[in-house]
Amino acid sequence: MRLNRRLLLTGGSGVLGVTVLNTVTGCSGADPAGTPSAAAPPPGLVGDWRRVDLSFVSVYLLVRGGEVAVVDTGTPGSEASVEAGLKAAGLGWDSVRHVILTHQHQDHAGGLAAIAPLVGATLYAGEADVAAIDAAGDTLTPLKDGDEVFGLQIIGTPGHTLGHVSIFEPGTGVLVTGDALRNQNGLEGSAPQYTADATQAAASVKKLAGLEVKAILPGHGEPLTTGAKEALQKLAASL
Repeated sequence: MRLNRRLLLTGGSGVLGVTVLNTVTGCSGADPAGTPSAAAPPPGLVGDWRRVDLSFVSVYLLVRGGEVAVVDTGTPGSEASVEAGLKAAGLGWDSVRHVILTHQHQDHAGGLAAIAPLVGATLYAGEADVAAIDAAGDTLTPLKDGDEVFGLQIIGTPGHTLGHVSIFEPGTGVLVTGDALRNQNGLEGSAPQYTADATQAAASVKKLAGLEVKAILPGHGEPLTTGAKEALQKLAASL
């Protein structure tokens, strides 16, 4: 499969966001120009993903047909940028069926309180992080390793926080890693100064390296869409 990419400039919350549209050739219901293709994505496959770039952290929109799973919500006040990303995909808040938080930190979960009332979605977080997240009165569904949401595989990746999870789509090889991986100065694991358990964090990187990864979508830094598996395996071998 080949990952195609184009950029859309969006604005919101005083932050200029760059939403990156990626379609997996052969699995998307539309070509990069927006023309319907002959083959729709097989059931259970995410047709494309979009990055809402909040400058220092990213929110990801995983799109299947007319439905979306939002992974992470950014800091408080990020809802306008997330909405702009949805609109760039021709979608809106009513398309959001799932909101998955990779972990409890404010730069990833801080936007949930404002976003939750806007969507008719199930809200999720790793079970060890649920109690620390403000869901504005909504109930968070706890996740554990091996769970499935929206056809996505939940990978328990503790270390950065004890309840950290990553999200993997086996059919396309797309891996959303929160802060288990970052790609600011090359691919690296969890930032040591923000890591709850360094031993678990290293074990989580090695666990992810066993997946058939084609694209890594980190919380911090640029998405890695070429050589992702090789870079991840090299990182794991160094730990």
